[in-house]
Amino acid sequence: MIVDLPDTTTSKVGKTLVKIREEGGAVALGRVLTLVISCRLGEEEEAIEAANQASREHPMRVIVTSVAPAEAEARLDAQIRVGGDAGASEVIVLRAYGETSSDEEGLVTSLLLPDAPVVVWWPHNAPEVPSESDLGRIAQRRITDSATAAKPTQAIERSAPGYRPGDTDFAWTRLTLWRAQLAAVLDQPPYEPVTAVEVTGAADSPSTELLAAWLRLELRAPVVLELAGPGHGSSGIHSVVLHRRSGPIELKRITATVATLEQPNQPAHDIALPRRSLRDCLAEELRRLDPDDLYGEVVQKGLAQLNSVPTTARSTKESVPS
Repeated sequence: MIVDLPDTTTSKVGKTLVKIREEGGAVALGRVLTLVISCRLGEEEEAIEAANQASREHPMRVIVTSVAPAEAEARLDAQIRVGGDAGASEVIVLRAYGETSSDEEGLVTSLLLPDAPVVVWWPHNAPEVPSESDLGRIAQRRITDSATAAKPTQAIERSAPGYRPGDTDFAWTRLTLWRAQLAAVLDQPPYEPVTAVEVTGAADSPSTELLAAWLRLELRAPVVLELAGPGHGSSGIHSVVLHRRSGPIELKRITATVATLEQPNQPAHDIALPRRSLRDCLAEELRRLDPDDLYGEVVQKGLAQLNSVPTTARSTKESVPS
């Protein structure tokens, strides 16, 4: 069920929610958190779809704020989605125009679930310091996605000074499967130290840089980060090579869902390594509402150590491996 409320107020939105619950019973209780999504006008649907899918694991109230240019006439249009149109959540869409858009915190405050954690997600155009933004101040967790920035790798590097406990980025979440696979390989004999690391990926992939920074921080070995120029090959991470005395270990993506693992004295074999969807990333981040300390160390310390590597060890290729 979808209820449109043109030219309204947040007070009327709240009363309409109560009315829907009392008259139809369409809105179930038992929500575990409030997810606030801050996006641009006209770009709400992709984020709402991901939230609806994630809500099947995390029942929640979803509040979507989207703003029009400041010169527009002041107005607030709202929409409430419940039942089949909202997954296992209830969705409130607030489209603010003109001066109404100047205070996002004020727009959502009266609609937050009482005594429940607040998570804020910026699918695009994240603030430079999320914790100091209007919405970031009221949230326990703050989720950004540097991959959607105009210059993704620069965006993740700029986030380091403004990092606060509770911040995270989908560029880091997309690494979960890569980190798990590499850790599993190193947990097997022979238990030799890694002497050098090579990481290759697309030049517009902040995940590639974060993976290299994590390996540099955890393995304390030199890291060569090789980035492919724009328009050359696929996006994201291409491969990781871990050098040890007994020989190199190479994990190389060959399709969007499959990677090849090669180790000394063992046959090469394919493993599932799918690219993660928005739904997967969001659901994972909502599983934990405490600060991700490892992400904080990687973005604050790992990137700095990576950037201190001699420039000859950081290159931009004009082509990528086939």
